[in-house]
Amino acid sequence: MFLKTLHLKQFRNYQEQRVDFVAPKTILVGNNAQGKSNLLEAVELLATLRSHRLARDRDLVRDGEAFGQIHAKLERQAGIIDLSVTLRRQGRRTVALNSEQLRRQLDFLGVLNAVEFSSLDLELVRGAPEQRRHWVDTLLIQLEPVYAHILQQYNQILRQRNAFLKSKGGFPMPVQEKEELAAWDAQLVTIGSRVVRRRARAIERLAPLAAEWHASISDRAEVLQIRYAPNVPFTATDPEGVQQAFLEKIEQRAIAEQHQNTTLVGPHRDEIELTINQTPAKQYGSQGQQRTLVLALKLAELKLIEAVVGEPPLLLLDDVLAELDLNRQNQLLEAIQDRFQTLIATTHLAAFDSQWLQASQILSVNAGQIFSDQ
Repeated sequence: MFLKTLHLKQFRNYQEQRVDFVAPKTILVGNNAQGKSNLLEAVELLATLRSHRLARDRDLVRDGEAFGQIHAKLERQAGIIDLSVTLRRQGRRTVALNSEQLRRQLDFLGVLNAVEFSSLDLELVRGAPEQRRHWVDTLLIQLEPVYAHILQQYNQILRQRNAFLKSKGGFPMPVQEKEELAAWDAQLVTIGSRVVRRRARAIERLAPLAAEWHASISDRAEVLQIRYAPNVPFTATDPEGVQQAFLEKIEQRAIAEQHQNTTLVGPHRDEIELTINQTPAKQYGSQGQQRTLVLALKLAELKLIEAVVGEPPLLLLDDVLAELDLNRQNQLLEAIQDRFQTLIATTHLAAFDSQWLQASQILSVNAGQIFSDQ
């Protein structure tokens, strides 16, 4: 797939800007806080309807404006597709494909696929479990767009169950309230099991790809292992087996939940464990090892999405080349070549060799305006 044009209106610090992409690699160069990351964020929103910055829609709209828009023209094997997202300071966002507004945002997902790699991704290794859950969920949304709906359902049920525990909780719980809680349990288990099974399947497919990339980058000196550690341990992978394990753990933690007035069981407490040579990367990995690990994860994402959707996704590199040493830079640049359309944000061009610069489209970004350097 190839992103041909991107047209931003009242988005972040852009008033109105159109970009035509004419090469497999585009380098966005400029000082910090000029709009490079904002442009990459627009592409990320088209791919996942999420932002790794976790911004609210009203924060994405340019100051003083009621709404912002992202338009794009994408070339895929099946033909040219027009995509559009309208973000509102007040009210819900809307999405459109080929100028037709979609009733379900779910139908928008999976049209454009992209992998984002930014300096914030080092938090995948050293940050809280929530960071790693968000990472695998964002990947899953692209692999199985229906997962966005499943995750939304789970989070809604979780909020409602927590609200019930806070308003009705306490110990001991009256019979009538126990019955009402059991109804919430059933919903949590049904939807939560779908989340757990999909996460397990994604990690199972991603782990060997990441391990192979990691071995290559580290010259076979290190072994990366990725293990899904669900809050609800299960052995059987069938839906009934996962649900049974889920229910049993809820029963085990019932008294603690009533004391604490919150849900203690479920995929919102999952962990993804990352180890290098059987040592937790979070605790003992050097900064160089952590960067190698994240680079391996991102390259694995590219390969997995390509294998599932049948076309290479876009790669968005947000100020990361400067943080990689020469060996890791070369590994990354060698891996992507011209196979993946790549948009690169950087503050200077010194990190690139002359061949790369000659083969790339170079755009200057200054105060929400983009100019061609060629």
